[in-house]
Amino acid sequence: MEQTPKKELTLFDSTCLIVGIIIGVGIYETAPDIARSVQNWWGVPLLWIAGGLLSLAGALCYAELATAYPQAGGDFVYLSRAYGRWAGFLFGWIQLVIVRPGDIALMAFIFARYARQLYDPLAGAEGWYAHAMYLVYACAAVVVLTLINLAGVRQGKWTQNILTVVKTIGLAAIIVVGLVAPAGPPQQKVESALWIPPLSVAMILVLFTYGGWNEMAFVAAEVKDPKRNILRALILGTVGVMVLYLLANASFLHSLGHEGMGASRAVGVDTIRGLFGKYGSRLFAVLICLSALGAVNGLIFAGSRISYAVGTEHRLFRILGRWHGRRGSPVWALLLQGVIAFAVIMAFKSFQRTIIYIAAAVYLFYLATSISVIVLRYKEPQVQRPFKVTGYPFTPIIFAGVCGFLIYSTLTYEPEGVGVKAREVAISVGILLAGVVAYGLTKIYDVWKARADARQSEKRNSRL
Repeated sequence: MEQTPKKELTLFDSTCLIVGIIIGVGIYETAPDIARSVQNWWGVPLLWIAGGLLSLAGALCYAELATAYPQAGGDFVYLSRAYGRWAGFLFGWIQLVIVRPGDIALMAFIFARYARQLYDPLAGAEGWYAHAMYLVYACAAVVVLTLINLAGVRQGKWTQNILTVVKTIGLAAIIVVGLVAPAGPPQQKVESALWIPPLSVAMILVLFTYGGWNEMAFVAAEVKDPKRNILRALILGTVGVMVLYLLANASFLHSLGHEGMGASRAVGVDTIRGLFGKYGSRLFAVLICLSALGAVNGLIFAGSRISYAVGTEHRLFRILGRWHGRRGSPVWALLLQGVIAFAVIMAFKSFQRTIIYIAAAVYLFYLATSISVIVLRYKEPQVQRPFKVTGYPFTPIIFAGVCGFLIYSTLTYEPEGVGVKAREVAISVGILLAGVVAYGLTKIYDVWKARADARQSEKRNSRL
């Protein structure tokens, strides 16, 4: 039975989706690097506040677009209307083949790294077997959560809600432990071998950690009372995460001190070790696994709606635009997304290579979508806009400028050497060019199909 999306997501569901995707594991991975980038402790919260406000600026841009066009597909819809069908198609193509599977793989890799700390039957093995469980855990996370979402929208959203609540409680527990722990241990010196990022790169890390607030736009067609709840979920989710991140950094600073936080290689473990001792690392590993799984599930849930939107607009991909009425989910879009994410894991096999593969593409479409707020104001002034972005037009222009800076930074920064980066970027560019060819094929197919339908119609009319 094939239908269209139903409005089944409440304000709580929508907020959990945003919070669940944003709060992955970035706060634990990036906090020490960001602390090392500033000379004084007060520079840490300032960077996180700046990143939160910039993310909120982007969220406000998306709030205007999502409430004006509450349809499945998010950026695909806005870009198609602002620049033409080609722009929406290329966004859907890049999301389907590069960005969404890459995002899913990133979180799956982090889940796998900490899952191995809890149980690794191949620990101590050499050669290929040394990394076997890493890949097994990463692939298993994608397969299991894709199957849950295939079972139906209720199963997917409740899995998301549970994981989001659990990991938010876990982060809150770490915050409390850090704040009640004895303040300021003896200052640790930052090892010379540890990387000290410049402020520009530190801001990239902050914004990466805030990433995910735009996911609300992809499921806009399934939100109850979208004119009110989309805006509320975007603001509640983004501001709520900013508050949690500030409290988390306050906890790390109080427990470890500024130098100790910068010198830490596992800031979450070091924060709770004083209370939980040797069990702290295992408790932290469980929290990271739950956090990563919550992010993977949210990415799978929201990402499949992009492919669904592409399938509804382009005949060549029509199979992706089929909505299963009984399960309330885009089954074929979920399946294809899962297969590609599985392939990305097996192809790149590491977090670092995967993030290089997706980074520039992510911010390219953020930039285009933020500018589409201005374009659509002029192009479609008759469309009702229940919410208009605060500070227009400066808010979308500032956010677009930040995106341009991030694109430049990701293309010029060399974390692993020119050779590795050149290979990953070349693959991304090749896929983008393949998308241009695919769009050409869809245009040819559309013309052929329209002519074929016209001929059949003429034959039917002649018989009558």
